[in-house]
Amino acid sequence: MTVLTRPSAAAVTHRRVLRMALPIVAANATVPLLGAVDTAVVGRLGEAAPIGAVGLGAVVIGALYWVWGFLRMGTTGLTAQARGAGDRAEVAANLSRALLVGLGGGILLILLQPLLVAGALALAPASEAVEMLARDYLAIRIWSAPAAVALFGINGWLIGQERSGAVFVLQAAQMGLNATLDIWFVLGLGWGVAGVAGATALAEWTGLLLGLWMCRAVLRGREWRDRARVLDSARLRRMARVNADILVRTLLLEAVLVSFLFWGAGLGDVALAANQVLLQFLTITAFALDGFAFAAEAVVGTAFGARSPAGVRAGLQVASLWATATGLALGAGFALLGGPAIDLMTTAPDVREAARMFLPWMALAPVTGVAAWMLDGVFLGATRTRDLRNAMAGAVAIYFGALLILAPLWGNHGLWAALHVSFLARTALLARRYPALERAVGSAP
Repeated sequence: MTVLTRPSAAAVTHRRVLRMALPIVAANATVPLLGAVDTAVVGRLGEAAPIGAVGLGAVVIGALYWVWGFLRMGTTGLTAQARGAGDRAEVAANLSRALLVGLGGGILLILLQPLLVAGALALAPASEAVEMLARDYLAIRIWSAPAAVALFGINGWLIGQERSGAVFVLQAAQMGLNATLDIWFVLGLGWGVAGVAGATALAEWTGLLLGLWMCRAVLRGREWRDRARVLDSARLRRMARVNADILVRTLLLEAVLVSFLFWGAGLGDVALAANQVLLQFLTITAFALDGFAFAAEAVVGTAFGARSPAGVRAGLQVASLWATATGLALGAGFALLGGPAIDLMTTAPDVREAARMFLPWMALAPVTGVAAWMLDGVFLGATRTRDLRNAMAGAVAIYFGALLILAPLWGNHGLWAALHVSFLARTALLARRYPALERAVGSAP
């Protein structure tokens, strides 16, 4: 085994955590900007159909890519642990495996495109004009699927190496190129919806090339081409198990969010619209707290690989301290500034009134949810994904039980209360398994 000098897993400082977390928060902030640019550029065409087509196509392709999001999370934990163990060859092999899965997954999406697109559009029917343009959009975007999915793996590998600054540069470069090509292709060349799709596809392939360049130190060596290690059956089985658990956990989490929206729809158009407005604040919360959860993944994974229980505990404590402070600040910000923000997002008086009524529930979410976010990061970094999956399953069951009891009694208030119950249930179930995680540090591979 080729070894590195092990990083000091116990030296978990505030500076180390912030150096990891802040670039991730900044990178996440660029995500909604891209959608805004796409919409603004195509909106200059002066027709409704192209705007709807780009929006619908982006949602469909985003959902298809999202299924492969487990590759980012799984790669981070496995890479951080190899780094903590000082195993340079395994660090390199994790990059190779992530690229193989990512490129293979993207090719699979291309091959299944007709079935996937037909199914997605059947679930979200639109006018004939919008659907036709959306199909054109998807027919172009799908060809960058290998790059987009492989980038999940590269981002996970970089985070596992505690190189979150590189992730920010990669995300910002993609967004900047995409926006520039959007303007050129759509407004300059008059390519319309096809121009938006082509701009994003080229940005994704360029992002893959830039990501590989950022990994050049490893790619110059020979370890990443060690076929026996990369394709080792035991390591592949471990990777498959970790990723399968994460996929199930993510699908369960999505079931909570989808059921929240669907149940809200049954409470009337006003309640549905108010919830949709408030969920934008939940997206902001996720973007902010994800930075600290990702930092916990990397720091805890490194400590786990170095077999340092003290490092695992310190990683949880320091990252959670900053995440809790951020959660409290977000909650206070939503409580104080949520009203004016609601007014910016909607002009409908009844929706404004309803959103203000339920705003306290949203302001509380960063506080009740922060521990769940952080424990998710800790368990991902330690690759204790079976515990993560089981805790999520238990939390989802508790959530639906609360939903069936509280929503009929309290309407939309009950719906929001059930969402908070799901946060607290995840926290309690993961906290119950945390001592076993620390005990497992000594037997880390």
